[in-house]
Amino acid sequence: MAVDATQPYDDNNIFAKILRGEIPARRIYEDEYALAFPDIAPVAPTHILVIPKGAYVSWDDFSARASDAEIAGFVRAVGKVARDAGLVAPGFRLLANAGADAHQTVGHLHVHLFAGRKLGPMLVDKATVDAMLARGDAIG
Repeated sequence: MAVDATQPYDDNNIFAKILRGEIPARRIYEDEYALAFPDIAPVAPTHILVIPKGAYVSWDDFSARASDAEIAGFVRAVGKVARDAGLVAPGFRLLANAGADAHQTVGHLHVHLFAGRKLGPMLVDKATVDAMLARGDAIG
């Protein structure tokens, strides 16, 4: 179900529960500002989620309400996760969905790091996707 990113933060979302230790996650990076762990349903060979430790619904909420230290700490954490995972040289995609039209499904800001194969174009029409699939091109 898509999230309305204009609604208040729900502290019962899955990422809030992971932060509190109520749901286990393989923590691949953690500091005072961020937590990173593998996505439970990866869409690329490498698919890592990075979440801020603060209660922020979306990128808009985070950029409007987070302190300068939280913003800098989170952005630096995303970069460190990418470097530590060896994603910089071959390349990676960074994605943050915000709101229903972007198909945000968890009401806690999170960014996806995708890598491990050629990812293909970001947004394409259905006919292009069908043609790419018929050729065996990478999509993601």
